[in-house]
Amino acid sequence: MSHQNVFDQFKDRAENADPLGGTLKFMVDKNVIFIDGNGDQNIVSMDDLEADCTITVSVEVLEKLRDGELNPMMAVMGGKIKIDGDMGLA
Repeated sequence: MSHQNVFDQFKDRAENADPLGGTLKFMVDKNVIFIDGNGDQNIVSMDDLEADCTITVSVEVLEKLRDGELNPMMAVMGGKIKIDGDMGLA
């Protein structure tokens, strides 16, 4: 899956969800997806900005999570997803 496809999926879901109340950065195979949820709606970009929480994950793991093949908690516990910063926001 290309970075643009991953970005588009994040954008679609984030823009249709309630505002996060903070900033979240995903590092997906070293590509950035930044979500600013401080306003009335979530704004998604590819800007590499400081965030309240950073989640590092591979495209392969994201696909398994999306398809229900991997439990998110097990992925974190197994080191397949790395979370830095505000764990509550994650």
